Amino acid sequence: MSGEITLFVNPTAGRGRGARAAPPAASAFRAAGFSVRTVLGADAADGLARARAAVAAGTGALVAVGGDGMASLALQAVAGTATPFGLIPAGTGNDFARALGLPLGDPSTAARRTAGALTEDRLRAVDLGRAGSTWFATVLASGFDSRVNDRGNRMRLPLGRFRYDVALLAELAAFRPSAFRLTLDGGATREIEATLVAVGNGTSYGGGMRICPKADLADGLFDVTVVGSCGRGTLLTVFPKVYRGTHVDHPVVTVHRAARVELVAGDVTGYADGEPLGPLPLSARCVPGAVRVAGA
Repeated sequence: MSGEITLFVNPTAGRGRGARAAPPAASAFRAAGFSVRTVLGADAADGLARARAAVAAGTGALVAVGGDGMASLALQAVAGTATPFGLIPAGTGNDFARALGLPLGDPSTAARRTAGALTEDRLRAVDLGRAGSTWFATVLASGFDSRVNDRGNRMRLPLGRFRYDVALLAELAAFRPSAFRLTLDGGATREIEATLVAVGNGTSYGGGMRICPKADLADGLFDVTVVGSCGRGTLLTVFPKVYRGTHVDHPVVTVHRAARVELVAGDVTGYADGEPLGPLPLSARCVPGAVRVAGA
């Protein structure tokens, strides 16, 4: 492989943790014998164009420094190619990093692990989801959770994750199930009333909410968690259990496994890796071994 790696940096990730993580990560790669090129974008589109150019030019690896949003952006450039992917967790949620077992809050250690894996050609092939032309690593969310995202994204205050806590409370007050049509692997379409449908390649979203606790990054299948129609009181009982993954034991929750998922619902936005995909209907497929990860 090339001796140059590309650091793809989001300096605003985690309220500046991305900017602080980049120098120690670069130092660790240089100490391992790599030359380091740092890529910053004026915005997401510019950053993605620069990352794609680095991959096309033959960089030895594309290493994202930031959170799930930055990881997702980097995957759009590297998925489906032979270029290895690395991740230095420096965001707020870091759910993909959690799924990969990467060290959180320690960019030097994460970079040393990634550098060692690249040097020794120890790469782990993991699955990704694909919805239209968009790749995703963790969870495609639709329903109550995506409405919380919608509301949080419209709010200017408070800052950080507290914004989504406030949005959660507001959505609880306006809570209503949605009518979904769910089709798995081209089989019979299920018409259901559901609070949410989460399509998990990885286990968690929202900074450790284990919505699909048994999802496996290397089995070629999604775990599809359906929280059925329920009242506000039941939702308040089930929701806190998501952090331990024990919500799946509640009678209102069902889990399915499939390689292809089609979702139809009115007035519901789909989010993947925390980023908006657009309104349903949406189709997603699990792509086995879509990216080779270093350091995981």
